[in-house]
Amino acid sequence: MSMPAHPLSPGSPLSRFGWALADAWTVTLRDLNHWVLRPGTVIVGWLFPVMIVLMFGGLFGGAIDTPGGSGYFEFLMPGMFALTMLFGLESTMMAVTTDAAKGVTDRFRSLPMSSSAVVLGRCVADMLNSVVGLAVMVGAGLALGWRWHGGIGSALAAVGLLLLLRFALLWVGIFIGLVAGGPEVVTAVQILVWPVGFLSNVFVDPATMSAWLGAIAAWNPLSVTASAVRELFGNPGYGGESWIAQNAALMSVAWPLLITAVFLPLSVRTFRKLKG
Repeated sequence: MSMPAHPLSPGSPLSRFGWALADAWTVTLRDLNHWVLRPGTVIVGWLFPVMIVLMFGGLFGGAIDTPGGSGYFEFLMPGMFALTMLFGLESTMMAVTTDAAKGVTDRFRSLPMSSSAVVLGRCVADMLNSVVGLAVMVGAGLALGWRWHGGIGSALAAVGLLLLLRFALLWVGIFIGLVAGGPEVVTAVQILVWPVGFLSNVFVDPATMSAWLGAIAAWNPLSVTASAVRELFGNPGYGGESWIAQNAALMSVAWPLLITAVFLPLSVRTFRKLKG
């Protein structure tokens, strides 16, 4: 006889909370063990954004006018930091969908553990992965001549905004991974990540685009985070007179909070309602 999908929880709210945290950490360790078992996949994921930086900075950087005549890498790197947070969405979607396809998710649901621990454990593991990936990108930027020109407090605030964006997008990835019918569907969704990434101010000024396309690019959560991070790092940015350009710092917090408020509860609810 199989165990119920959602076994009884400990009595007190504090006990349930501690139980959920312990289960989430167990799932996190399980996901981190995959780093050891498949180091090549993880390392390629960290180095892929570096390749994008070298390609765009080296091949196209000389043809793009940057604000104040500064070097293109000074402009490009903060945007690439934000784009790296978006690229992490793909690995999250694929990991969640693969677990579901292999029956791992159903196995978790049959165990006497908190139903929220699986998605929370995935969240913690992917955030740790993103921290390492961001550190690799910062190292690559420093090697290519990029520098931040503010104090350490501003730099830490910029990193905080980047990780806040990653945290929000992570829940989007978990939700899509849970509702996708299989890895093939996720592959189709992954294709959409590229238009979202390029339809932004990461590489060029949205003012160079057509009016409607530039407006979409300016309101892209990726763009507002990139603009806020450029300002905090003291790197050049295009700015502008529009409301969104003048309030990039505000929207770099508001967008991730809104995305999280929508997709975090959706992810937990979807996991609980999965058919075993």
